[in-house]
Amino acid sequence: MSAPLPGPLAPLAPLLGHYGYWAVGAVVLVEDFGVPAPGETILLAAGVYAGAGRLSIVAVAVIAFTAAVVGDNIGYLIGRSGGRAFVHRWGRYVFLTPKRFAAAEAFFGRHGGKIVTVARFIEGLRQANGIIAGTTGMRWRRFLAFNALGAALWVGLWATLAYLVGDHITAVYDEIQRYQLYVVAAFAALLAALVVRHLVRRRREP
Repeated sequence: MSAPLPGPLAPLAPLLGHYGYWAVGAVVLVEDFGVPAPGETILLAAGVYAGAGRLSIVAVAVIAFTAAVVGDNIGYLIGRSGGRAFVHRWGRYVFLTPKRFAAAEAFFGRHGGKIVTVARFIEGLRQANGIIAGTTGMRWRRFLAFNALGAALWVGLWATLAYLVGDHITAVYDEIQRYQLYVVAAFAALLAALVVRHLVRRRREP
């Protein structure tokens, strides 16, 4: 038997103990099409278990990657099939007019790949990523490629770190999260600048 999972990972021990790989796949899958679930946390916990020899790190990585890609694609289908009608019917109540939505579609079509890849590491965006891409009409093949890239980087980072540092993962994770705030702020500023530039260009068009 391995040592108990550290800190905030501890509540996931019974789930992983009973269901193992199934738990990893299910939790990551549902989180990625918008259901509140501890996808990132269970990935860390599974990596710790793998480092202790209770799970295979290769199996954890493959299952988490597959679940992440499938989950986001379910979100994409939800957004693609129902999101546009919802926005056009109710968007005006939150100042999202058809004209503004068209501008958002054009912007996402131009910069969506970067957003889809980076969103994987941002809480909140990770869960809504596929739905937003589907709603704004991003081409599915383009979404699939960048989504798979983001999933590979996300799974590779957290599964590998948890596997290598074991019980120290919570301290390492907290440290990375602290610096991630600066990265997110920089990304938000860049995104805002791109949006402003796009809107200015559209206004200048005859």
